[in-house]
Parts: sequence; structure tokens; C-alpha cells
Amino acid sequence: MSAPELNIFLIANPISGGGALRAIEKAESLIKKKGFNVSLRLTLKKGDAERFVREISNLKSQISNLRIVIASGDGTINEVINGLLSSPNGRDIPIALIPSGVTNVLAKELSIPEDVEKAVEMALTGAPKKVSLGMINNRYFATMAGIGFDGEAVFMLNERIKKISGKGSHIIAGLNCLRKYNPPLIEVKTPKGVFTGYTAIIGKAACYGGYFKVTPMASLTDPSLDLCLFKGRTRRDLLRFVIGVIRKKHLSFLDLFYGKFPWLEITSRGAVHVQIDGDYFGTLPVKMEVAKDALSIIW
Repeated sequence: MSAPELNIFLIANPISGGGALRAIEKAESLIKKKGFNVSLRLTLKKGDAERFVREISNLKSQISNLRIVIASGDGTINEVINGLLSSPNGRDIPIALIPSGVTNVLAKELSIPEDVEKAVEMALTGAPKKVSLGMINNRYFATMAGIGFDGEAVFMLNERIKKISGKGSHIIAGLNCLRKYNPPLIEVKTPKGVFTGYTAIIGKAACYGGYFKVTPMASLTDPSLDLCLFKGRTRRDLLRFVIGVIRKKHLSFLDLFYGKFPWLEITSRGAVHVQIDGDYFGTLPVKMEVAKDALSIIW
């Protein structure tokens, strides 16, 4: 494909991680040097990326060979995905990633280089591949949903501290959540029956938090949801689960359930928080299903 034929929209979050603005400027410069048309859209607040994508998708009939490149973390990527899939012309527009966020879970899952130059090269020359996504109450997620402790920790996350300390803010929120840990029972209805526990991770990807694998058998190309449901209720149980994940031993625990399903219905009699792709979503109940081959990603 010759350079003038490809039209790049670069959607970027300038405060998504340390040195994000420098990475964005470098990416834009590299794309221009390679002779491609590039239009930069900087997000200033939550919801901007989703709005940008809807506007871009409306241009599809006027501009050929659109490609959206995202220089940001998982939260902005989630917005882009939902913006595309809620637009009539959005499903056919491929996306590419330049990691510049706090964790970049999706980029790590797809083995996209953290080096800006290499990531840009992949974004411009790679071939789009179809991936399946998760849907939760009609909103899409790419990597995972966390219910219980995981969701509550994100709920307690201080956005101001997150901007300053990055990954450290997640640790602080997790410790605060652990100190108050008193979880309600979660009920998960599946095609194979109802299962109960106190914290759940539903994975569409194997990677969790960038470096760990809570749902190691999950895959973006697999049209299923991987449920990892932990039945331990105490703080000691939760710490054992976390250590098990770190040591890659958690799937052998007798008080853990793991399965693959096309849909899930999750409820609780108490207030249970939910996060998707690292951002707060709300509280139970939720319904989840797989959106097969919903999106094209370049990697």
C-alpha cells in the first residue's frame, strides 16, 4: 500500500503515563515522515475518545482507508472500541496501538512493542486481524472485567493520585480495599449451572494488570468468556489468591472455579463493584456475552 492511500487518525491521551506527550509527538512525527496523512486528536477528559471516534466513523464514506492509531492506555482504548462499535460505519475501521498508558494490558497481550518507533512501524504496515470482545450490559470490553475486590479497588482509586504515581495508585487503592474487606456473596449463572464465590475475574485476554495471568487460557481470538471465580471470603484467603496468581499456582486451588462460557449473568444481594479494562463500570447485576469477531486490530 502506498503512503498517500492510508489516512491515519491518531487519538492520544497526553497524561496517560510518564512521558506520554513525548511519545505522542514522536509517533505523529514518524507517521508524517513516512508520508502518511495523519490527524491528531488529543483527549482532555473522559468521553473525548469515544466522541472523536464517532466523528471519524462518519467520515468513512468521504475518506478511504481510514486507520485509527491509539497512543494511550487501556481506558482510552476501551472508549475507542465502544465509539467504533456504536457507530454504523465504525466496525470496518481497524485500530492500532502505541503503548503509552500506565499498564497497557491489551498491548502486552498482543506483544506490541513498547518502543514507539517499532510500534508505529507495526501500526502502519501490519495486517488487521479480527478479535472477539466481551459485552457487559451492552458495553464492550477488550481484556477483562473484575467483580468484587478488583472492582472495589478501582472504585476507590483516586484519579489525582493515579496521575502522579501511576501504578502505585493501584497498590494504594488495593491496600485500602483489603483493610475494609467484607465481601457479599456473588452468584454467577452460566449455561452449565450457578456458581458462587466472592471475587471474580472474567477474561477475554490472558494478561491481567500487564504482568500477571489470572485467566491464562483466555484469548482474544477465542469466542468465549473465561471465568475465574474465587470462593475464599477472608482477607487471608484473598492474599493467598493473590500470591497464587503471582506464583502461577491459583488454578490448582480447591476453592477456585475456572470455566469458559458464551454468556454469564452475575448477581449479588449486596453492593458489589465492577470494573472493565481497568476503569470503573458500576455495580451488579450484569449480563455478559461474547461479541465474536467484533473488531479489527493490527498486530
